Amino acid sequence: MSSNSELIFVTGASGFLGSHVALQLLENGYRVRAAARGAKADLLKASYAGYGDRFEFPDAFVGVGAVMHLASPLPGRVPPAEILKAAVDGTLNVIVQGEKAGVRRMVVTSSIASVKNPQESFTDKGGSPSPAPDWNPITRDFALTGGSDWATYAASKNFAELALWEWADHHPHVDVTTLNPTYFYGPFTPLFPVPDASVLSTDLHVYNLLFPDGVFPAETRYVDVRDAAQAHVRALSAPSTAAVGRKRIVFSAPTGWSFQRTLDFIAEQRPALKARLITAAPKVLPADVLPMDFGRVEEVLGMKIAPRSRQRSTQSTR
Repeated sequence: MSSNSELIFVTGASGFLGSHVALQLLENGYRVRAAARGAKADLLKASYAGYGDRFEFPDAFVGVGAVMHLASPLPGRVPPAEILKAAVDGTLNVIVQGEKAGVRRMVVTSSIASVKNPQESFTDKGGSPSPAPDWNPITRDFALTGGSDWATYAASKNFAELALWEWADHHPHVDVTTLNPTYFYGPFTPLFPVPDASVLSTDLHVYNLLFPDGVFPAETRYVDVRDAAQAHVRALSAPSTAAVGRKRIVFSAPTGWSFQRTLDFIAEQRPALKARLITAAPKVLPADVLPMDFGRVEEVLGMKIAPRSRQRSTQSTR
């Protein structure tokens, strides 16, 4: 365990990825101040009671060394326009309030969905925040009228990250890192009970394979949720933007996978589930590995990317 006792403000700590980030922060000696209300706050307090007063809930940024913003509204529950507004306003509110309180390091969870066609450019060293090579070209009109939760989600992440980098350009004294992971899979933290299906996040894609009329996810690329969480924690001690350039980090496993291999693995490991598996022919995408610069992850985060295999991620999903 690290001797670092710095206080980190975390939004989304009650979520799938956020629960792993909070746990890894605590295991590395950090103190965690979580942003949560009502039943979620009670659940978090109970889950991390063993860490005593190193897991806090005050609503202030006082004494905070860094902000980690993981919370993001999910599509399907409210109209798309509200999702887009909540994503942008929520991101800006957290970083603006943090900056006013004197916080100078921000780590924000974005998504591969905010990056353009993964078969094309994946240069993650940045550039001006405009819908050009490394930005999803999705429009607000398409997100509002496309009738797809995926379009709403992609647009919400895209517009929120664009707003963040525009803000960062006007506040160069604040060191900003965004992590753009692909779909992440794996277990919930050992201490964290799963209260309902809404927090299963991308693990729902695994469960969708267990129904004959299920739906394949839009993406085969993956990263283990524990590796994604480690990347967030490593981002806290990453070199400054002045040293390594804009820190917009595309994050995925270095190994390929396919839907057919996933189905074969489930059938092999859980024979009783074989008759329940999805019957549709698996989609085949042009490439299983993102054409990204894995050296950039090591340069900025100091970690070898995603050592856990897709088999381990699937097997540990509950």
